[in-house]
Amino acid sequence: MAEIKLTINGKECTAPAGSTILQAAELNGIHIPKLCYLEGIHQYGACRICVVEQVSPPAKNLQASCMVEARDGMVIETNNARVQEARKTMYELLLSNHDKKCLTCARNQDCEFQALGRELGVEDSPYEGERELRPIDICESITRDPNKCILCRRCVSVCKNIQTTSILTAENRGFQTVITPAFSLPLGDTASTYCGQGVGVCPVGALRETSHKDRVIQAINDPNKHVVVQPAPSVRVGIGECFGLPAGSCETGKLAAALHRMGFDDVFDTNWGADLTIMEEGTEFLDRFRTVLNGGVAALPMMTSCSPGWIQFIEHNYPESLENLSTCKSPHQMFGAVIKSYYAKKLGKKPEDMFVVSIMPCTAKKTECARPEMSNDGVPNVDAVLTTRELGDLIKTMGINFLALPEENFDDPLGFSTGAADIFGVTGGVMEAALRTVYEIITGRELPFPNLHVSPIVGLEQVKEATIKLENVKPEWKAAEGFEVKIAVTSGFAGARKLMEKVKEGTSPYHFIEVMGCPGGCITGGGQPRPQEDINVVRQKRMEAIYGEDERKVIRKSHENQSLMNFYKEWGDGKGPGCHASHEYLHTHYVKRGKYNELTEENFVVET
Repeated sequence: MAEIKLTINGKECTAPAGSTILQAAELNGIHIPKLCYLEGIHQYGACRICVVEQVSPPAKNLQASCMVEARDGMVIETNNARVQEARKTMYELLLSNHDKKCLTCARNQDCEFQALGRELGVEDSPYEGERELRPIDICESITRDPNKCILCRRCVSVCKNIQTTSILTAENRGFQTVITPAFSLPLGDTASTYCGQGVGVCPVGALRETSHKDRVIQAINDPNKHVVVQPAPSVRVGIGECFGLPAGSCETGKLAAALHRMGFDDVFDTNWGADLTIMEEGTEFLDRFRTVLNGGVAALPMMTSCSPGWIQFIEHNYPESLENLSTCKSPHQMFGAVIKSYYAKKLGKKPEDMFVVSIMPCTAKKTECARPEMSNDGVPNVDAVLTTRELGDLIKTMGINFLALPEENFDDPLGFSTGAADIFGVTGGVMEAALRTVYEIITGRELPFPNLHVSPIVGLEQVKEATIKLENVKPEWKAAEGFEVKIAVTSGFAGARKLMEKVKEGTSPYHFIEVMGCPGGCITGGGQPRPQEDINVVRQKRMEAIYGEDERKVIRKSHENQSLMNFYKEWGDGKGPGCHASHEYLHTHYVKRGKYNELTEENFVVET
């Protein structure tokens, strides 16, 4: 690639041709403050914080370094008096239309806008004009506060360009500009997936998860409630970052120890529910597959149903394909149903006396637990969802020194899990976990891949494919001999849309499809700690930590979880996965919503 030479702050610099001034500076170790810019996601020049002076060839005005291409021979000043004054003024103008309730803001001390003010040396807000107080929009998953919004439009770009849902947009002009769903609808009345990717990139507290912390604390302090907590697989590779540990730190033992000290009656593991999901989902796929092999009709490709954001996406955008979805509830909902039936009975308690808290990397899980389908006999399977970030805050609130905690285990009998469950947290993991069991049931052998990892679907690419040929099958599966099972894996709704268009057109070659709502999977869900370095680097580190957790376990296939097999003996009267009890408690149905919610009256607006 051709290179250019330019001078920045008196330093001779080189950069690839086509780089912006901002990119060229960063490549040469020169820091330029920025606010709205997100590498590879959002390049708009809205905030003007990144302005620089183009000395040669001379430019009349200061230049937004994120927007202007660096040219050979340029001379740039990034931090002279003129630039400093301009940045400070820009910041003060942004601040003048901000509510400045920092002490009670969820982003206090974790706010990019706040940190930028300190960096620029802003000590006061000299511009105090008239402000319009706008209503706060609260849905089950996300709270939108336009009074804190600085109009950076990061969320708009993520929503449009990364997730392809375009729920948020800029309406009106000038001082009346607001970031909002179309027609100023409440978020809960839209086709939102509640994925929380916009929450993750918001530099202030304008978008945040709707908190369940108060209801959790209230339940813990209620002597009439038996409170059970369950953390998802990816939480263990995220929680450490809340306490300053580097990305990729796997803190399973400390996580269990912290939850024990918070006052929960039982500390179980959603991973047990993930193993349960594999047994139910794997059985469902085998049933559909066998039907097709025998000349019958079944909805293939079968699609995974673990991601609630993905469920919302297909309900709104491809309602005609709902029959392709697995009917399995997500792992934490399955686990909640088991807690309030099987486990409650063992304790001699009523389902309504049990309170289940899920620790999730995902904001959409909050809406999921509010869905009427996620209940049995009128009792919700899960009562509250805390994101990884919320859990980190709550641990600090309770005065627990996370870094000093010992390594502890989850509680028995529902705390044991296999390595297959751990990889649920990363794109491709659900499919691999399912194949470890499905392939072995059909052939009697382990998957023919090194270390059980289905290498074509390991990684962070948007869409991944693989073909698994069935050879030397068990006698009862002779109809499958030589059959090539085609699978696809994607994460993020841009990839999901590509696969779903093929299904819609009837050109999809696949038999089994995994979809996760967030790019990279749950490891970078909307409720995970905000990355302190390049998002792609963070995804890679968290992914490696997830696979490391799997590889450290002796038992790595869900059907070898003896705790789970013992459960089935009691639960299903010895009939195993897919039994009557399973279909009553562990499976669900979906809602045709349509792009404009025209197919349903159900919404997720929280009345205030």
